[in-house]
Amino acid sequence: MNTLSLKERFRLSRFISGEKATDEPVTLSHRRIFILPTYRGLNFAILTALLLLIAFVYNNNLVYLLSFLLASIFFITILHSYKSLAGLVLKKGQSKAVFAGEAAAFDIHINNPVDVERYNLRITLEQTERLTIKPQSQACVTLYSLTKKRGWHTAGTVTLSSTYPLGLFRVWSPIRFNLNALVYPKTSRHELPFPETPSAQPQQGFNQKGADDFYGLKEYLPGDSIKHIHWKAFAKGLGLFSKQYGGDSSAEIWLDYDNVPGHDIEERLSQLCRWVLDAEGAGIQFGFSLPGLKLSPDNSVGHTRKCLEALALF
Repeated sequence: MNTLSLKERFRLSRFISGEKATDEPVTLSHRRIFILPTYRGLNFAILTALLLLIAFVYNNNLVYLLSFLLASIFFITILHSYKSLAGLVLKKGQSKAVFAGEAAAFDIHINNPVDVERYNLRITLEQTERLTIKPQSQACVTLYSLTKKRGWHTAGTVTLSSTYPLGLFRVWSPIRFNLNALVYPKTSRHELPFPETPSAQPQQGFNQKGADDFYGLKEYLPGDSIKHIHWKAFAKGLGLFSKQYGGDSSAEIWLDYDNVPGHDIEERLSQLCRWVLDAEGAGIQFGFSLPGLKLSPDNSVGHTRKCLEALALF
């Protein structure tokens, strides 16, 4: 454990945001645990001081005894409050990618390596979760942080606290892990048909419709054969499309950033994100193209994930 200078020890941010972010497990010790009286604790201290003053004015031994008893409870509670967190080991878990506007989930593992049960623990990110940890056991807590834009989303400070045993003191430990979740663009609300790109056209010499090989989709037009309707896409609410056949061309469409409508980058990425999900859901093989990136047509889960990651980090 690195030593801290006197200036670093009393830096205000340590009490609120914690120390530098880390990937390693964090063991709670006197360096990371802080304690202050609660509102109830302050009232308890004031009551004790008033009793001591009364005992002094009236020279009453019984009041002296009561004030000393309350003072001893007050100071002993400090030790028990500290022990409610001391020795706990916190470790970061996994996080999953989400779409912009959704809440990113972060797993925190808390290990209690001693034979003492930890009561009334609270762990806070943006909301607070309560838990009690049995002796020699481990708990996993999932904390949520609301995302606003695509890219990497950092969780921030996780605070573990307790007011055990009497609520006279609040003991807390702010911890920063390198907790990041990838945020995909928010999917567009507009149900636009897939783009018709030159890549979706049949190869030269194989453009006779009615052949055995499927090469792409087009918007349904009156007079098209009912047998050629892409019912799977229709069931997904993507619109009505007709399958086109011809020669040796592959069953694929291309989703190209340059062919996406939109007023700005975010709007175009949002629409492209929706097309990626719609194509995967409809079982359509699709190629994907961004400036500086081109992925061959596929319809696997891994292909979709690569496309969404590219959109998030574009």
